[in-house]
Amino acid sequence: MSASWMINATISAVLLPPLNFILLCALGLWLRRRWPRGGLTLSVAALIMLTVLSTRMGASLFVHPLEKMNPPLLSAKAAGAQAIVVLGGGRISNAPEYGGQDIPAAITLQRLRYAAKLQRETGLPLLVSGGRPDGASESEAAGMARVLLDDFSVPVKWQEEMSNNTAENAQFSSRVLRAAGVQRILLVTDAIHMQRAKIAFQQAGLQVVPAATLFTSAARVTLPDFLPTSLHMASYALREWLGLAWYCLRHRHPAL
Repeated sequence: MSASWMINATISAVLLPPLNFILLCALGLWLRRRWPRGGLTLSVAALIMLTVLSTRMGASLFVHPLEKMNPPLLSAKAAGAQAIVVLGGGRISNAPEYGGQDIPAAITLQRLRYAAKLQRETGLPLLVSGGRPDGASESEAAGMARVLLDDFSVPVKWQEEMSNNTAENAQFSSRVLRAAGVQRILLVTDAIHMQRAKIAFQQAGLQVVPAATLFTSAARVTLPDFLPTSLHMASYALREWLGLAWYCLRHRHPAL
């Protein structure tokens, strides 16, 4: 297992919901012994924020601005790209219904489905990117390539198998693509992740046409949207905002 991936995962867990609010609530209870009103206020505020962000309406405060940065692709053929790049987004290990084989997680599968659609429309060669941050024997890219071929009848030309994060996706993929004479790409990932991924690939020297999928902004508002069932979405969006802030600080890149 990659040490850097483990460190990043631990830091993210501490900074993001629900653990950050749980820690704030615990801190408030501890402070209450000395400052009753201040400690209670902190604990209650943390619980309220956790509840609000657990609803889809609360999560949308952070999700929708990210999705608006890169609207849906209108015409893949008119984009002038030379290749399609699709990024891995995790996998399920030892899936029993597939004989213990690792399979793409739901978000990765949605990215692959959209990449397959774009490949059929354009005929462009396809690169899949994803390494072994979890220490598995097979790279995420290899599993993605297998699913594209077996389930979507779409061949993969290149597999980038060394990356452990988005920045490395861009770094290692760009080497493969530039060696093949590719300068302009259709970049496939979900809409929440797209802005940070786009910046990473631009910094790696490629021209990027965003081809985002999994938009949620256009969904109808229903009563369940006010129930606390969407904490994962808020946590994912906040992780991307933290990533964008880090890119701004580290590379002085105008991320927004």
